[in-house]
Amino acid sequence: MSVQQKKIKELVEKRAIARLGGGEVAIDKQHAKGKATARERIALLVDEGSFEEMDMFKLHRCHDFGMEKKKFFGDGIVCGSATINGRLTYVYAQDFTVNGGSLSETMAEKICKVQDLAMKMGAPIIGLNDSGGARIQEGVNSLAGFANIFQRNIEASGVIPQISGICGPCAGGSVYSPALTDFIVMLENVSYMFLTGPKVVKTVTGEDVSQEELGGASVHAKKSGVCHFTAQSEEEFAALLRQLLTYIPQNNRERTPRVECSDPIDRKADSLNEIIPDNPNQAYDMYEVIGAIVDNGEFMEVQREFARNIIVGFARFNGQSVGVVANQPKVFAGVLDCNASRKAARFVRFCDAFNIPIVSLVDVPGFLPGTGQEYNAVISHGAKLLYAYGEATVPKVTVTLRKSYGGSHIVMGSKQLKADLNYAWPSAEIAVMGASGAVAVLQAKAAKAAEDPKAFLAEKEKEYNDLFTNPYKAAEYGYVDDVIEPRNTRLRICRALAQLETKSETRPTKKHGNLPL
Repeated sequence: MSVQQKKIKELVEKRAIARLGGGEVAIDKQHAKGKATARERIALLVDEGSFEEMDMFKLHRCHDFGMEKKKFFGDGIVCGSATINGRLTYVYAQDFTVNGGSLSETMAEKICKVQDLAMKMGAPIIGLNDSGGARIQEGVNSLAGFANIFQRNIEASGVIPQISGICGPCAGGSVYSPALTDFIVMLENVSYMFLTGPKVVKTVTGEDVSQEELGGASVHAKKSGVCHFTAQSEEEFAALLRQLLTYIPQNNRERTPRVECSDPIDRKADSLNEIIPDNPNQAYDMYEVIGAIVDNGEFMEVQREFARNIIVGFARFNGQSVGVVANQPKVFAGVLDCNASRKAARFVRFCDAFNIPIVSLVDVPGFLPGTGQEYNAVISHGAKLLYAYGEATVPKVTVTLRKSYGGSHIVMGSKQLKADLNYAWPSAEIAVMGASGAVAVLQAKAAKAAEDPKAFLAEKEKEYNDLFTNPYKAAEYGYVDDVIEPRNTRLRICRALAQLETKSETRPTKKHGNLPL
């Protein structure tokens, strides 16, 4: 065997060792927990045979606490580039079989390298997290590694899509990188995220709580809103990430992806002519409206279990990717509250950052009243949504289906917040407030003096309804561009988006605004 052949043989052997991560015993333990390895996750995610690995042979440089005896090629993370649906994407996946996936200085260097490349190439980056947190043996070097990653997350925000997958533990400082990214996907019953674990919580507050109760996927999907999607298996997890990328451009300089559309744009949805109940206090399901107007009824909802009184997600109109924001009358009558406001605001800002048009479907009676909301800063959270819509320069199409009252009318893509085209169904009620509330304020004294207060108020309510609870007063002033037949909603939105395809709008030059955080 020649010297060259020996060297090639050595390379092949080293690669085989590197691909085993922490070794076969550690891999078996990972599988026993129902978890895939880092390399298996990447294989599920990317196009077959497309992954190009970097820094496979990188090693940590720590010699404290016996760490010199715990060296593994790659140092607990697999990084590289690949294609997903044929598009360049950068990927890194933490390897729990190597020192519990703990973050070392060299692991951080590897992550920073692919972050830098993603920015240079204008390509999305996906991080798959499965880590015990900072590598304590490395002390401040591990903390510096985290900070270097966070800084790159911040600089990449709004420039390239950043997606985080939580496939196992993600605790302490580890949670901040996912929190700075655009979307978080969690693996149910396997992953968890929290700043301080159950033991610390017990010591400090006296609470007894499990890891799942403190930071499991269901908690962050339903209660905190930290998580945007959940998956029940590793395969579903990878498929969800692949699907999400189909709606998003590569970077902030590209237009949204377009696909061939076989669904006619003039397809009439006759069911929509009957969907609004005669009783204004009766609910209907906004999902039925969305399903009736988008291409092939396909809608990828974001944060489905959180703040269910508002719906946000991705769909297509005539093959063009759009972001949909819609009030849900079936949940709390579709009112806006703290959580719904911040959920929608963040989604609107993401769409605006990546040139994704926004379609708003409005049926909102107002903001949820009460001390609970006021004490939790509903003013600031509502202002976030107001700010997001007003700041957005992408094409904005708003359709008012029924109620649109007061401040909630303004924040849901109104004409004054620079919406481009505003339509209304004949059932739309655009006013400062509902008739009964308005008359109670305006006619309180007169009602007391009337012979029959109830009949008097009923008459005044009818007058108010005739004047204001319809779309024509708003149309009279140009705040609504047209009143449309519900079954034609798909056609009107498709035509509006086609009209707005070349939209160009700028805002005053500034370093950045002061978003009401």
